[in-house]
Amino acid sequence: MSREFHDQLIVIDALEHSNWDRALFEELRTGGVTAIHTTLAVWEDARATLDNIGRWHRYFEQYPDLITHARSAADIQGAKAAGKTAIVFGFQNASPLEDDLALVKVFHELGVRVIQLTYNNQSLIGSGCYEQGDGGLTRFGREVIKEMNRVGMLVDLSHCNERTTLDAIEASSRPVAVTHSNPKWFHSGIRNKSDEVLRALSRRGGMLGLSLYPFHIGGAERTLGSYCEMVTRVVETMGPDQVGIGSDQSRQWKDADLDWIRSGRWTFSVDFGEGSAAQRSWPRWPDWFKTPADFPHLTDGLLDAGLTREQVAKVMGGNWLRFFADAFRPA
Repeated sequence: MSREFHDQLIVIDALEHSNWDRALFEELRTGGVTAIHTTLAVWEDARATLDNIGRWHRYFEQYPDLITHARSAADIQGAKAAGKTAIVFGFQNASPLEDDLALVKVFHELGVRVIQLTYNNQSLIGSGCYEQGDGGLTRFGREVIKEMNRVGMLVDLSHCNERTTLDAIEASSRPVAVTHSNPKWFHSGIRNKSDEVLRALSRRGGMLGLSLYPFHIGGAERTLGSYCEMVTRVVETMGPDQVGIGSDQSRQWKDADLDWIRSGRWTFSVDFGEGSAAQRSWPRWPDWFKTPADFPHLTDGLLDAGLTREQVAKVMGGNWLRFFADAFRPA
């Protein structure tokens, strides 16, 4: 294991959504994780999201030796120097914006730096990936993207449907991201992205965060070697500067929490979309990546797959750091 090399890296995970406590923050430090993008909201409205922001401020007060709030790439670099993990605030849905464009700037002022335009459903902005139809980006959606571009907030398209994704890539005046997804050629899951999307993302200078979530990689039996071969191929096709990691790690949740995350308040029955029967419980993770403490295994796997040390440094976090430095800066 090249632990000495791993510990020198800026390691950024572009999506984690866990039920946080001190033990989980210690896992991040054990794994040498410099920064994570964490989920503040999925179905929450503006008021409930403020409660979640308040909870994170209590975490910062309780665990100042482990975590710090990041509003900029410089804050992430500062966390690395201090031996802490930087926390980047984000939404996995635009529901906290309700129908008020002014809330984009309000949440930016509160430290939110990433908004995923849709979760799995149709929203005021566009279509989620579980909708059968896809009307593309709405008029409100175009205004939201314009305002996010202006204030310095990253547009995330991970759960968007195909046309909505392509519309948003073209509508944004700044590069956008898919923070946690994989190519459909690697695994055909509905949340993964088509070749057309990846080409459009690459052409406009966007970032792809490759997911480790079992439903995005084909299950817990997927080997480290197979996953890292996929990463290598994506680096070859998109280029070494546009690929990172977005594990979608979800720790310490109960199955009842999964019902909320998938079904929210929009249905009285459990409806997870395609493959519902298989998704009634949290999936088993592969043995080589059960928690964020296992990030060093990924560094080793990428080296074994043939990436150079420079390329591994970029994929493990260097690319996200550079990308965030621009995306979080006001236009």
